[in-house]
This record gives sequence, structure tokens and C-alpha cells, in this order.
Amino acid sequence: MNRVASLVVAVLMAGLAPASAQAPGPAAPARKPAAQAPAATPKPAPKPATVPAWAGVPEPERIAVQSDLIWTGDYNGVIGPEFGERAFAAVKTFQKRYGYRQTGVLEPAERSRLAEAARAAQGRVGWTVRDDRTSGVRLGLPAGLVPKASPAPGGTGTHWQSGKGEVQVDTFRVAGPDVTLSRLFEQQKKEPKTRRPDYAVMKGDFFVVSGFQGLKKFYVRAHGRDREVRGMVLLYDQGMEGTLDPVAVAMSSAFVPFPESTAGVPPPRRRVEYASAAVVSAAGDLVAEARTLEQCRSVQVAGRGYAEIRATADGLALLHLWGAHGLAPLALAEAGPSGDVTLVGIADPERQDGGGAVSTLPARLGPGGTLAAPPPAGFSGAAAVDAAGRLVGVVTTAPVQVAGPGAAGAGLVPADTVRRLLAAHGITPGPTAPPAADPKAAVVRVICVRD
Repeated sequence: MNRVASLVVAVLMAGLAPASAQAPGPAAPARKPAAQAPAATPKPAPKPATVPAWAGVPEPERIAVQSDLIWTGDYNGVIGPEFGERAFAAVKTFQKRYGYRQTGVLEPAERSRLAEAARAAQGRVGWTVRDDRTSGVRLGLPAGLVPKASPAPGGTGTHWQSGKGEVQVDTFRVAGPDVTLSRLFEQQKKEPKTRRPDYAVMKGDFFVVSGFQGLKKFYVRAHGRDREVRGMVLLYDQGMEGTLDPVAVAMSSAFVPFPESTAGVPPPRRRVEYASAAVVSAAGDLVAEARTLEQCRSVQVAGRGYAEIRATADGLALLHLWGAHGLAPLALAEAGPSGDVTLVGIADPERQDGGGAVSTLPARLGPGGTLAAPPPAGFSGAAAVDAAGRLVGVVTTAPVQVAGPGAAGAGLVPADTVRRLLAAHGITPGPTAPPAADPKAAVVRVICVRD
């Protein structure tokens, strides 16, 4: 008999009076002892949603840390404002792997290393967050692994895949008077016929199904509202599970089925858009934010001519300015961005009465490399430099996404990512060059012209 059962039996027995306890007396029966109420078993105090060690940490930082721990493969729980025992244990796992004391609390250097590891993992898969016009959902996407996009069968979503189909992502939208979440839940567990779910749960307005589909692993998440269901499917080779399992968790956490923006459709791009770019070689190589230069018919460098977009990767665009002379490249910093930096960029002409002056702004980095305050228009692609004038990052005005719903704000693409991009195209990275005497001389305005 287990301890709990023994305790229950003992409590019940204490409330019974044995026959020998009745008081003798010829005239009247002895009074029965008053029934004793069973002693209440003390209930353990509920564990706090947030462990005490993290109770004083701001909510955005708790969310950002959980997001980063997902990307390092240490955490596979739900991301939210609470920081529970599971997340606490994940921090210890991360600390153990890197040889830190396993306290469950991150020191500043440990936090920086976690952020860098998460950014590197995101960079390896080309993580981005997109609004899908067809299905209306917002989803996190490993765009570097699934560069081919096409309409999904039936025209209710979008299909992305790798070159040979090792990785596939689909969005879908099903609507109609007979559509129910529970019916679709049962369908997703059985179709296609090669599916073998090992996990399936429906709670409230959403469900998750995952398992094996032939020789691949699959993950489905869908939400229902008003006779409409929107969802996403991730399908990948089992041999890629080391890379894709954390991505599946991140995609699930980042999935927003019914964005508050107009049906998930982003606002139209400006026909002429102004941005900044950092000079990284005297031969005319520049880096800018890739998002700002999407769909450009031509890219011009103010006062210098046209630039060619050589490559885009990890949120950056590599540009080459032909016939460039007198460019002063920035040196690349060895350490990742942290604390206070200076942003060097060129604000939109509308903000400076049509001018094109280079300006500087002090900035402080927040959780996960985010900027505490959004930069002005035109500072997309601006250089973030340290006190020595070395490039520590490139400003990205696209929301820096944690794995949970919602964005943490603008941020930086770190210098290590710039260095990898340059090395991949045979360009000598910046540390071999001395820092520019004035970082302003190493920043130019780029102009994107669209049809």
C-alpha cells in the first residue's frame, strides 16, 4: 500500500470508535462519541508561474531568453511572460554546455553568448517572419532552407520547399458553413494515408498534430475562428531533425493565424525608398538591409551611380558599386554588439528638408540585440559602430522576431554575419583595414527604385 493510501486509511480509522469504548450503564445507552471529521490533508503550495530568480526580470527579456533557448535546442516549452521551472532548467542546460556555473540565471556575458548562438542558428536557416497573402497567416519561415515558393494546391495557401523537397512548408485556409476545427483535426491525423501521428492535441481554438509521414517528420498547427481554419504544415527529412526540430518549435510559437493587420497583407512598398549602406571594402563593396531593397528595378548610390545586388543572405544585401574611388571602409569588430553603440546613417530626405547629410545617433541594445528605440526612416542598413569606430552590426528595421507572437522591435545584424557574407564571396573582411577616421565617411545613401 502506498504512502498516500496508508494516510487515507489512518485518517478514516481515527474517526471510528471501537465497541470496547462504549461506557457501561444499565439504564441508558452510553453516548456515542462525536464523529470526528477526517483530518484535512495539507495541499502543497502551488509553484509560482515564474521562478523567484527570474521574477524581477522584465517580461520582454523573459520572452526573448525563452526564444533564444529554443534556437539553441535547450527549450521546447511554451513561450510566454512566465519563466517557469522548465525554462529555468533550460538555462542550466545551456550553461552546462558552455562551461558556466549552472545557476539558472544568466550573467551579462552568458546572455550575450546565448543571443549570439540563437542569431547564428537563425542565420543558418534564414529565419524570417512573413505575412502570407493567400492564407492570411503570419508565420516564421526558414527561408534559407525553402527558397522556392509557389501557390499551394487548391489556391488556399502558399507552398515553400528546398531544391529537392527535403524541407517543405505549406500554409492553408479552409472556410465554409460546414468547417469545424474538430473535423479538420481528425482529417489531419489521417491524411495523407502515410501519416503516423505520435502526438495530437486540441485545446480551445487550436490543435497540433506531429509525427511521421513516410520517411519524413511532419508538424501541423491550425487555429479556428468563425467557421474558418488557418494553419501551417512543416515536412522534413528525418535526417534533418537536428536542425529542423528546434525550427518546428519556433515556427509553432511564431505562428499568428489571424493577424490584426488587414488580412495579413503588408502595406504596399514605396516606389522610391531611401536607405543607408555601410562600405566594407575600398573596391566598392557595400552591405545594406536586404528587406529594404526587395523588388528594386534599380539601386543607386547617391552621387556615385548604380550598384549591383550581388547576393542576399541572413537579412543582408551585398552590393557592388562599379568604378568606386575614395571609399573608406569600416573595420569589422571582433566582438558581438552589446551595450551602447552609435548608429551612423542617412535619414530619409523628408526628415531633412531634401538633404542627404550623414548623421549619428546614440543607441542602446536591448534583449536579443534589439534597439531600445526605433531608428528614423532612412536608417535601414545604417552602420552601428563601437567606441573605436568599428562596425558591430547593420541596422535592420524589420521587426526582430522572437519565437513567440509579436515582435521585439528593430535590431542589428551582427558583424559576424557580415564577415561570413563577405568571405562567401571572396571579399577580404574589414578587420584587416584600419577603422575609418570618421565613420560617417564609410556610410552612403542607397535609393531603391521600383516599378
